[in-house]
Amino acid sequence: MSSITTSRPIAMLCLASSMALVGSYVALSKPLAATFPVLLLAWLRFGIGGVAMLGWLKRPAEEEAMSGQTRRLLFLESFLGNFLFTICMITGVSLTNALTAGVVMASIPAVIALMSWGFLHERISPRTWIAIGCAVLGIALLAMAGYGGEAGGADDGSGGRALLGKALLLAAVVCEAAYSVIGKKLTGKLSAKRITALINLWGFALSTPFGLYFALRFDFGAVTPGVWVLLLFYALAACMWTVWLWMTGLKTIPAAQGGVFTVMLPISAALVGVLVLDETLNGTQLLALGVAVLGMLLATLPTRWLRAR
Repeated sequence: MSSITTSRPIAMLCLASSMALVGSYVALSKPLAATFPVLLLAWLRFGIGGVAMLGWLKRPAEEEAMSGQTRRLLFLESFLGNFLFTICMITGVSLTNALTAGVVMASIPAVIALMSWGFLHERISPRTWIAIGCAVLGIALLAMAGYGGEAGGADDGSGGRALLGKALLLAAVVCEAAYSVIGKKLTGKLSAKRITALINLWGFALSTPFGLYFALRFDFGAVTPGVWVLLLFYALAACMWTVWLWMTGLKTIPAAQGGVFTVMLPISAALVGVLVLDETLNGTQLLALGVAVLGMLLATLPTRWLRAR
């Protein structure tokens, strides 16, 4: 395992960048899900990511051989954080919209904090709890401000479809929280690059039976060049860039504090929804973004810096 330790500012930047990218592909998955069946899309994602990360699979000379526990954690990390999260997230967004995804995924920091306390026995400071509250409140306001019938603010489809979509997004929240907590354990055993490549390989294996089934019945010739470019970005961002950035940051930042950075996920998803998918952002939603960013600053700025001001 590499002995290089990422500095705290760089680690925080990695976590924030990772979640911003996740938010962007959460929103952009809606047009992809309109083109590909969800399980075929997941299989293509893992396949493209696997090709890009072939060089990351080899064990570094300084890294110890994996124990049975590490192998089990890798499987759980992929099954929950890659496979199930992808299916629940893509399907949930396809049944609702980016702003609805925001209000549900606002609970991610709180769920991560609770799992970190329960499974990693991390102490949750009062300041971190306040930061989590700001993140949840800010993103809840952001999404709720879009309700009321304005463009992009109401759920797409019937009430039953919207309810199912929200339930799937809630399941994605639990999967994402488990991914963060398990990832913290793995960063003490394996390098960030190898974790990224191995959990993607598991994701590819889990999705292959379903992917092959749908691929044999799918008309790939009908897919436009623009959708292929979007798929390439989605695959590299989801499988490679975001996971590597997240695991790199978790080597330095506690999982509970790192969970606050997931506030960037719904912020990014909402902004992409506004800028790309023609959803509406008003003054109240901008204020909500400010509250969410305040929560992130409370959790990440050094205590001495805050006291000095």
